[in-house]
Amino acid sequence: MSTDTAALSPARTLATAGRVLRQLRHDPRTVALLLVVPVLMITLLRYVFDAGTGTFDAVGASLLGIFPLITMFLVTSIATLRERTSGTLERLLSMPLGKGDLIAGYALAFGAVAVAQSLLATAMSVWVLGLDVAGSPWLLLLVALLDALLGTALGLFVSAFAASEFQAVQFMPAVIFPQLLLCGLFTPRDRMHPVLEAISDFLPMSYAVDGMNRVLTHTDVTADFHRGDVLIVAGCALLVLCLGAATLRRRTT
Repeated sequence: MSTDTAALSPARTLATAGRVLRQLRHDPRTVALLLVVPVLMITLLRYVFDAGTGTFDAVGASLLGIFPLITMFLVTSIATLRERTSGTLERLLSMPLGKGDLIAGYALAFGAVAVAQSLLATAMSVWVLGLDVAGSPWLLLLVALLDALLGTALGLFVSAFAASEFQAVQFMPAVIFPQLLLCGLFTPRDRMHPVLEAISDFLPMSYAVDGMNRVLTHTDVTADFHRGDVLIVAGCALLVLCLGAATLRRRTT
């Protein structure tokens, strides 16, 4: 059976995840980008809105989900492309390692980093910067983690269409910026032009921001949070991971 169609192997997936984590451990700049930059950005935002009572509470939760998505998108897309352009990916796929194993391994490795990233950013926002949250901070952490995994999935997906690291970064305006503008961060989605509101209904970042805002304002978990936010973001991440496995190429042509 072809390695591209072989069944997903937990052993191969874990081996891939371990290799990626070992590479990250020896790259302090990438670790800083993943773990430190989101915390610094949220801290900067807190003091930008220092004079505005309640302003940080209004936007802080949303950005707590957006920052992990953006950083994971950038790092994952560039790291995957580097594997392909260096020939590492071709060598790996010539072994008993399927595309599913590779994508799942990357998702698992960056998912572990996403857990650490989300824990740091959520703890900093809630317990140091004083983000006022009506619901459980653990629900904020859940949404932030799902956003980071979505960013990982999107990064893996777009890396298949880039021929250089610069091109991978160029995908950001096309993939991330429209979601950022239409997610409800700058103005509520129901106040947008009806066409833009309809487009925003198909963008996963919209549901990430909605989920954060529900935790911010509701003491109890709502049905909308479960069905309309968490499941949609998780489903989008899974769908994009499957697309990433289907479009993954051995080398850059």
